[in-house]
Amino acid sequence: MSDVKFSSRILRRFAETIAAELGADQFSAILALSKLPAEWAKPETLLKLDQAESAKTYASLQAAMRTYYGRGARGILIRVGQRLWDHILDDAALGGKAQAALIKRLPLAARRKPALELFARSIGTQADDITVHTLDLDLLVADHTSPTTHGYSASSPICYVTQGLVRESLLWATGQNYDVEETSCKATGENACEFKITIGK
Repeated sequence: MSDVKFSSRILRRFAETIAAELGADQFSAILALSKLPAEWAKPETLLKLDQAESAKTYASLQAAMRTYYGRGARGILIRVGQRLWDHILDDAALGGKAQAALIKRLPLAARRKPALELFARSIGTQADDITVHTLDLDLLVADHTSPTTHGYSASSPICYVTQGLVRESLLWATGQNYDVEETSCKATGENACEFKITIGK
């Protein structure tokens, strides 16, 4: 699974968002209890990691939070994902910013799939890492590499940050909240992490 990659720039933003959500002291405490490097609390140090190391670190940070917070981790990690989306937009290259501006000029009903495609291009390191599909009236996001699950297994889906990112990208594009459910997860042995977005209600 060494082919799993993740952007160190997004990883840095992820660490910053955790610190903002929990407080720097709490973040440091979680790292210490999980026996993770203390320097991860300084997000700029994460920029030095290559894409494979970034994927492992991204997965390890989420695993540490799931262990520390137990059932409460889901809500916290979804919120972190939602807050992370704004940072990803801020950091987007010119092409991404142009695409974002174009999406906002589309009719509301036509914004959903392009917004998810923008999310997929922003998070994935390669073109086919994350794909977006139409399911009758609903939409499906399939994360084929899923750095969140890198090296981890679980009895139920664990990609709460991705869930938050998907939710927030749709809210950003349309001003509307959608039901986003992770229906399969690589951590449970599936081939991809799939998120169903219910629209046809």
